[in-house]
Amino acid sequence: MFRFGIEHEVAFLNKEGKFADFSCTKFADFQQIVDLLPTYASDYPQLRVGDAGIKKKRWYIEGFERFADSETVTDCLGKGIEIRTTIHPNIQGAITELTASFHLLHKIAKDFGFYPVLISFNPYTKNFEPQPPLNDYERSQLLAYPDEQTANIYMVSYGPDLNISLTDLPIEEAIDIGKKFTYYSPYIVPFTYSSPFYDGKLWHGLSVRTFMRTGKRPATLVFVPEKSQLIHSTPALTKVARIPAEVGRIEFKSCDSCDNFSIYAGLLALLKGLAIDKTLPGRAIVPDANLHQISAISGFSNPDIFVHGSQILAAAEAALGNDTDISYLQVLKTILSNRKTKSHELIENFQSSGSIETSLRQTYDGY
Repeated sequence: MFRFGIEHEVAFLNKEGKFADFSCTKFADFQQIVDLLPTYASDYPQLRVGDAGIKKKRWYIEGFERFADSETVTDCLGKGIEIRTTIHPNIQGAITELTASFHLLHKIAKDFGFYPVLISFNPYTKNFEPQPPLNDYERSQLLAYPDEQTANIYMVSYGPDLNISLTDLPIEEAIDIGKKFTYYSPYIVPFTYSSPFYDGKLWHGLSVRTFMRTGKRPATLVFVPEKSQLIHSTPALTKVARIPAEVGRIEFKSCDSCDNFSIYAGLLALLKGLAIDKTLPGRAIVPDANLHQISAISGFSNPDIFVHGSQILAAAEAALGNDTDISYLQVLKTILSNRKTKSHELIENFQSSGSIETSLRQTYDGY
């Protein structure tokens, strides 16, 4: 039986209409929102709390934790609020929970002057540099975990984790699916592009996030039970599970964020179909950065990206067969047919208004 979960990062404008990131927003500004959101006792132990205690709810501040010269957390520089769903036996359950959680977040956030907006790369800040500079303990921690050395990227990017697992699947097969997702990632991510701004201006492509991130950060992570099962690579493909509920989980991490959650449903159905499929031969341990950059600039307007995107969508549809989840693929078919993404809409809005903030305020329409 398949299981599904979603982690969705939300960015905000503040009451002054300014993009609310670590440059102008304190941890307490975001935490006052999280404090008023509910806790569900039944969520545990399937949701990980973490050592710092920040991840106590379905909502938590996504950011960069600062430490003293020890394991003591002294601060967290926030970039926004992440919503995570519990684990569901069906796609609709995950989408329904995500939608309800977003509505609650939106309701509470607006009371504090924060307005949720969709963007997948910080439209103003190109790079994250922690201030004050890292101390010796923090530097030693980053050296121990290579992927954590890319905080300069993840602190300015926003994207979902689409989580899928299959009950009792041997870990070797889960890793093989992870390699498959990694290989076909450049043709999956264009369905979600939503980051056309960079350094306060319109960028020359559709996804700054994909262009800057891929090759340095994982496309897919597979959680394994034992260290001996790790595949050593940079970026990582495998990671040791931190709680039992993570064992065998395959996280697809490449996509931009979406404000139409039906696209997440389509992507989960696509990943399910690709996991079942036995016809597609491609496998990769690390993502192809060059191909992702080509995809990031042109999306489905690039003939190669369009052809391969069509092929994997057809393969997933064939693999799903009579599965009712096949209906979720329709939204992806429409995007592919039109060769238009959320970035195209944001670009048009910007060209009409001349304002990044005005363009962002038109996102999450209907939510």
